[in-house]
Amino acid sequence: MTLPATATASPTRRAAAVLAATAALAALGVAGPAATPAAADDGTQLASTDCQFGGKVIKGTPWSLQRVLTKQLWAHGNGKGIKVGVVDTGTDTQNTQLSGAVAKGKSFVSGSKATKDEVGHGTKVAGIIAARKTDGTGFHGMAPGATIVPLQTSTKEAGGNLGSMISAINFAIQNHIKLINVSQGTTADESQLGPLVAAVNRAEQAGILIVASAGNSGESGKDSNSYPAALPNSNVLSVAASDRNNERAPFSSPNKHVDIAAPGVDMVSTVPAGGQCVDQGTSFSAPYATGVAALLMQQHPDWEPKQVIWHLESTAMRTHAFRDKNVGWGVLDPVTAIKDDTEPTRQPTNADLQNGTSNGPGEKIIAAKLTLGETPQERNARYGAYLVIGGGLGLAVIAAGAMARRDWLRRRGEDVL
Repeated sequence: MTLPATATASPTRRAAAVLAATAALAALGVAGPAATPAAADDGTQLASTDCQFGGKVIKGTPWSLQRVLTKQLWAHGNGKGIKVGVVDTGTDTQNTQLSGAVAKGKSFVSGSKATKDEVGHGTKVAGIIAARKTDGTGFHGMAPGATIVPLQTSTKEAGGNLGSMISAINFAIQNHIKLINVSQGTTADESQLGPLVAAVNRAEQAGILIVASAGNSGESGKDSNSYPAALPNSNVLSVAASDRNNERAPFSSPNKHVDIAAPGVDMVSTVPAGGQCVDQGTSFSAPYATGVAALLMQQHPDWEPKQVIWHLESTAMRTHAFRDKNVGWGVLDPVTAIKDDTEPTRQPTNADLQNGTSNGPGEKIIAAKLTLGETPQERNARYGAYLVIGGGLGLAVIAAGAMARRDWLRRRGEDVL
């Protein structure tokens, strides 16, 4: 929970609690910033020992990338030439997967610099967008040719607020940064949002796409709005978190403003000083979508932000033939979004979905029961099984990826061997 006028990074959770008990994985876990952004969904502060900066790399390919055929995904480019503003805790450039991917940026925290990240949250967000491919790991960003422009709004010592978020958006406008990732949010009352609304309106007029995390208060059982994700502007894409079964992750906040969902459970990414850690939250769903948006913007430079959003919505994977508050129009389908060159002229409608006319070229809607995904207890039990069978994270990640692809194929009506 945040103060009315405070914008905090989407909370992280102890995604690797069971893994931490194994000596071989002692250096791996959930990177938790020490200040406000480090709060778990229940408000618990995550200790710095949950993830070691400068630690080991994860050799396997994360499940969220195993479902993507990169040859097809990058058929029209890998994001080169696209600048992505990352409104967050900064982006560390010591990690070799990011060292050539990050521009100077700007810090809106006195005495700090944008390429310094003692928290780790911003570095993980940046990695999911644009981490370069490297030997020894199956992890890479969705748009590994894009350039990250870190816009630091909070640090270990200084929490972010609406003022710093607005300053970051204004900087992007002034410097013609056409794509912004905001894995932060405020639950301030709408009466206090005037300056933020004005900044987002200016970004809309400037043709800037804002991809924002929907929030992590889903386990409360109540709908909740997090801003800027819940703003109705045509240039704002609100991203929820999905699990391996294309279902809403339990922590992901449901609300009518959710546009799409993207993988947000057990997400591997870069951390300061090198190495990788595992984390989860809508904070890491948003950059997954941002990476795909960067690819689309490279492929279709004349598209307006709303067209990019409509296209991602229209090509999403469905579990039923209507929009809902859990996953919006469906779960992001990166390859279909790239392969479908149809220029969108409007947002999809429920009628489109029911008629099978807006789910990618020639596809039919295949309804499947939508649940709330696995609980933390179920996830821990699954991790425990992986440890017994595989004895290491590499196999755990690979096994999870195989399960993800199996379930994905079933939902698309394809045979599973």
